[in-house]
Amino acid sequence: MKAIVKPAARLEGEIQALSSKNYTTRYLLVGALSEGTSTIWYPAHSEDSDAMRRCIRDLGAELEEDEEKLTIRGFGRSPRDVRELNVGNAGAVLRFLMGIASFCPEVTFVNTYPDSLGKRPHDDLIDSLRQIGVEVEDNGGKLPITLRGGNPRGGRITVSGAVSSQFLSALLFTAPLLAEDSEIQVLDDLKSKIIVGQTLEVLEQAGIQIEASADLMHFRIPGGQHYKAQDYYVQGDYPGSAAILAAAAVVPSDVKVLRLSETSRQGEREVVDVLKAMNVPLTHENGVVHVQGNGRLTAGEFDGDGFTDGVLAMVAAAAFAEGTSRFYNVENLRYKECDRISDFVRELRKAGVQAEERQSEIIIHGSPQGVEGGAEIDAHYDHRVIMALTVVGLRSRQGLVIRDAQHVAKSYPGYFKHLLALGADITFVEE
Repeated sequence: MKAIVKPAARLEGEIQALSSKNYTTRYLLVGALSEGTSTIWYPAHSEDSDAMRRCIRDLGAELEEDEEKLTIRGFGRSPRDVRELNVGNAGAVLRFLMGIASFCPEVTFVNTYPDSLGKRPHDDLIDSLRQIGVEVEDNGGKLPITLRGGNPRGGRITVSGAVSSQFLSALLFTAPLLAEDSEIQVLDDLKSKIIVGQTLEVLEQAGIQIEASADLMHFRIPGGQHYKAQDYYVQGDYPGSAAILAAAAVVPSDVKVLRLSETSRQGEREVVDVLKAMNVPLTHENGVVHVQGNGRLTAGEFDGDGFTDGVLAMVAAAAFAEGTSRFYNVENLRYKECDRISDFVRELRKAGVQAEERQSEIIIHGSPQGVEGGAEIDAHYDHRVIMALTVVGLRSRQGLVIRDAQHVAKSYPGYFKHLLALGADITFVEE
């Protein structure tokens, strides 16, 4: 599907933030790892969270769902003996479940997105799983991946954090179920520490005991633990809302996004501070972010490691700022659904944005007068790229055509619906 994004004169109205994808997938997983019945209130619906639903069902969890809640009866440390799992294009779901699948005799994770998830590396997690006694057959660290486990063991485990924090999170979900105590040492740097904090928060809620060092580089996990069945409440999602807030920032607007807690542990909460630093008129009170955009922004320099999934939206906002902006410490963006540095910069340039890349940086020379647009853009099957390029299209003179725009459903199926409700002019053409 192509999305034809036309210049926006004004955005106005209020929307409920979608539910957090990151918390939903984690709550689904800990619910499945309990041996009782848990209830998840206001779970997200997206391709990623639906992939987790599908796979934990395949592994033996029983799910029932209505408009407000999902109940899940878990399988504990005894998943069903399943031969194949299909996570679609959901990288975090794949990695979390690679840990849990180590309790299965043999399971193959298939490759249904060879041009996206199929290109992403998982070597660091594979190395760690081998350390706990799992035999792994892989394709140069990429899908398809076959695990032969059944009786993983605890002990000393090392894992690199240089590419993704998801490898560490996978081990943190798995280790409490091992019979032996475990000690996890993180090698190299650890990317996205704030997201590891979300994992630890969910594990604590689920009754799991983990001793973590202050720098999150060393963990002690008692074995033989049990996940507690209970109620979980999913908060509003900052990563998806970042694009809505960026759109409101770059055009005249009066937009409110509800259900965004000021005290959330989501790292992408930082996008509110980034927009404030760009002198966007906004307030954040009582769970409501209120943007009264005037289209005038000021450039800045930002360490993007803490708000990884909000970086592209903030780069899109910076495209219209006065001066040069630099987003640094973001090399892990290269290992997402696409190379979110090189691929994204290339598409930005097609739209008329003055963009540069370094190995771990995106540099934007702002155009306060707007950009030309008028181009057809390749979304690279990446939901974050789609959302960010839509922001650029709203402030371009000729609009943008975004190919494969349906992939926004990976995390935010209602994204275009929300923009249309705020007054955007976007039409769709089936390819």
